[in-house]
Amino acid sequence: MAVGWFYLSVLALCSLGSMCILFTIYWMRYWHGGFAWDGSILMFNWHPVLMVTGMVVLYSAASLVYRLPQSWVGPRLPWKSGHAAMHLLAFLLTVLGLHAVFEFHNHAKIRNLYSLHSWLGITTVFLFACQWFLGFSVFLLPWASMWLRSLLKPIHVFFGASILSLAIASVISGINEKLFFSLKNGTKSYSNLPSEAVFANCAGMLVVVFGLLVLYILLASSWKRPEPGMQAEREALLHGGE
Repeated sequence: MAVGWFYLSVLALCSLGSMCILFTIYWMRYWHGGFAWDGSILMFNWHPVLMVTGMVVLYSAASLVYRLPQSWVGPRLPWKSGHAAMHLLAFLLTVLGLHAVFEFHNHAKIRNLYSLHSWLGITTVFLFACQWFLGFSVFLLPWASMWLRSLLKPIHVFFGASILSLAIASVISGINEKLFFSLKNGTKSYSNLPSEAVFANCAGMLVVVFGLLVLYILLASSWKRPEPGMQAEREALLHGGE
């Protein structure tokens, strides 16, 4: 039963994650002219798409690798490598997203890192970089002792969930900031809820729901990898034992 609920949740996550990305792409294409990589406002449009894709959706997928029942048995190295590789891809997309907004700001002579959204976002990316380096050097490379890994694992898990929470907060504040900048005139003010505001608010709510479901799966004790010594129980769960 637990495995069934897990895979149902994964299916819901895949749908929600895809919708988060597609909603963001549609918002940037329909209301803001599409995409380019030339320093113009169209280059900025890559920023929300890449940040939602990398820092939220792909980051979440990488975080949930160890919740797959198949990862509970057999060697851990392939799962560790997949976990690290997916996080690295998420980080690279995030860096591209940052480059897009910095390049646009520099081209348009706009100051960087002045808003709460930018402070929150750059803090999230910095913590993500530290988290990836810690995970790679301590948990993937073979030099670290079991004592050190046991000591750092709770910290690694805590910051994993915290970074996702910060990423969601960054996305929501970014959507809000973009709408305030875009909907300034009297006929399309944010407070009048034009169609763009409604659509972008819905995209933000999708990100929130997606993030909450990911955090629930990450924190649910019944879906965590069992500790050593519970081989029989996890084998039974993996094969649908009742």
